[in-house]
Amino acid sequence: MSDNDAATALQLVVRDLREEGDVLYKLLSEMDTAYWTQHSTFKNWTLWDVVAHLHFSDHMALTSLRSGDAFKDMMREIGKAGSARKYTNDLLSIDGHSINGPDLLARWRSLFLELCDALAAADPQERFVWVGPGMKARMFATARQMETWAHGWEIYDLMGLPRNHTDRIKNIVTIGVRTFGWTFTNRKLPVPETPPYVRLTAPSGELWEFNADDTDHCVTGSAVEFCQVVTQVRNIADTNLTVAGDNAIAWMAIAQCFAGPPEEPPAPGSRI
Repeated sequence: MSDNDAATALQLVVRDLREEGDVLYKLLSEMDTAYWTQHSTFKNWTLWDVVAHLHFSDHMALTSLRSGDAFKDMMREIGKAGSARKYTNDLLSIDGHSINGPDLLARWRSLFLELCDALAAADPQERFVWVGPGMKARMFATARQMETWAHGWEIYDLMGLPRNHTDRIKNIVTIGVRTFGWTFTNRKLPVPETPPYVRLTAPSGELWEFNADDTDHCVTGSAVEFCQVVTQVRNIADTNLTVAGDNAIAWMAIAQCFAGPPEEPPAPGSRI
């Protein structure tokens, strides 16, 4: 990809990331503050835990963009803390007490906007240090959009609210398709030789297609539901996706488009 093409592609993803954050911020800023301490269906996390996790992940990304050495120092501090969650709780505490939900929201919002600005100004060809393999700014932005969208479901589900969807989720669909091999490698399983055909209907009604056309080995249906499965927001059994062929069936049972150790999808019926 040429420098100009890479720069244009980066700006488009950063735009989508900003919009994802704007929508989530509006929801959180207008909700009843009592929701901050209520538990979601994701690992029994409270909404405070969800936003704290998003804030910490944004903090990690911004630190990497600013300084690879600072990122490595931070990772050492996380190791000393014992876990990323303990480090996050310490980061968001004053005099040993966790800050309240509205204050957390303000912190998340401020740093999120800093991250978007830093991504927009980043060299699109530079590879930045990360926990695993380094990533370019466009992938950083895509990953942050994916996680912001995915964890948003804990909030919408808890509040029982419908969610509006736009075609900006194509970034998430794309990363979901591209991590077909990663899903298996991450579990130390052999990667099926042929990735299945993926044909999805976008929120706009547009048809999105990936890989060689093969109706015997495919995943078809709603792009939103595909994103829910690859981000492990829903079990494949709780969607209307059509899955055909051994490779596709095996993939959708364990799909994981995010980094980190293997995670099990939610149990059927647990997040509907």
